[in-house]
Amino acid sequence: MTQVPPTERRNPRTGDIDAQDSTGVLALLLDEDARAVEAARAATGRLAEAVDETHARLARGGRVHYFGAGASGRLAVLDATEITPTFGAPPELFTAHFAGGPQALTDSSIDREDAGALGTADAGGVGAADVAVGVTASGSTAYVIGALRGARAAGALTVLVTCNPDAAARDLADIVVAADTGPEALTGSTRLKAGTATKVILNAFSTALMIKAGRTYGNLMVGLVATNAKLAERAVSLLMEASGTDEATCRAALADASGRIPEALVRLLTGCPAERARTALREYSGVRAAVAALGGQAR
Repeated sequence: MTQVPPTERRNPRTGDIDAQDSTGVLALLLDEDARAVEAARAATGRLAEAVDETHARLARGGRVHYFGAGASGRLAVLDATEITPTFGAPPELFTAHFAGGPQALTDSSIDREDAGALGTADAGGVGAADVAVGVTASGSTAYVIGALRGARAAGALTVLVTCNPDAAARDLADIVVAADTGPEALTGSTRLKAGTATKVILNAFSTALMIKAGRTYGNLMVGLVATNAKLAERAVSLLMEASGTDEATCRAALADASGRIPEALVRLLTGCPAERARTALREYSGVRAAVAALGGQAR
């Protein structure tokens, strides 16, 4: 008999959830979500290993590829699509592959998670310098297994993000990040606890990578792309906070830098000409390193 993964077992704590009032239902759901976050925290060691190994590959020109289906895959797509607007990274740096493609992403009746061959085919663009991250709550999704198998054959680093410590896909992963979330509040509904843990892990993974790449300054998002009025104002506020300079000066620096926040900030912190700021940012990893190289004072 096939072993039932922990995410598919019945939760003894929520057996009478349908007999609760709204406050009781919400308390049970949120208590389980809190357990999921703690399960993600417990996987920090392996997640840090994945971050360090991935950072080394990105520094050599590699890319990150996510592979997933269902709720797990949709969370991977969400994470990948937020990297460019948040950190100003090239769109191709993170790519999310969803079983069945874009149409299946929004139409849950198109279910290709059992298509292992499709996963292998979708991993065809993964190279030896890249990182393939399989995202599957149960750890047994055929699409993800196929993708990891294809990526490993190409020489890529393979990472598995799962909520099953005994995942079937673990043998195909160089690094296994397993958040042992246990049974769901609603049996088998992995959009709940497993989804929470998966989102926490992916957020932490990608954010840590961007921090290590110098795409933040302290806890400020200096790489953000100001695509609307709210973000444009955030860019000015960010420069004021980071440099201790008045609003008018920060607006002028941002305008001179054609909206490029890191360049404006390097100029504000060092007083260097625009071209020198641009050159320093090309030569060094992030604002802090560029400011130090130019003899400026980081705040």
